[in-house]
Amino acid sequence: MKAPRDLECPVHLGAAFVAIHPFAAETGIGNIRSVTLELKILRVHLDDSIVSDENPDHVDPDKWRPLIMSFQQFYGLGAQVHSSKLACVP
Repeated sequence: MKAPRDLECPVHLGAAFVAIHPFAAETGIGNIRSVTLELKILRVHLDDSIVSDENPDHVDPDKWRPLIMSFQQFYGLGAQVHSSKLACVP
């Protein structure tokens, strides 16, 4: 599976499309235009800098500090890292 990868991202997942599902379709609300995508992960690439020394098929959580977006702000595994302009809501 050859796909362009972002060099700053230590984890890459290669996936195949399985299905598309209407979001909240069971509510009967017809004007919801959101969907969820079902994917099958086919391949995982981990940068060597985050791989466990004991098990090369696992991420070492002490080596990887993922960036998490919560309520429009970026966090690591602790304090806020920096603000985001990706999803600004007044």
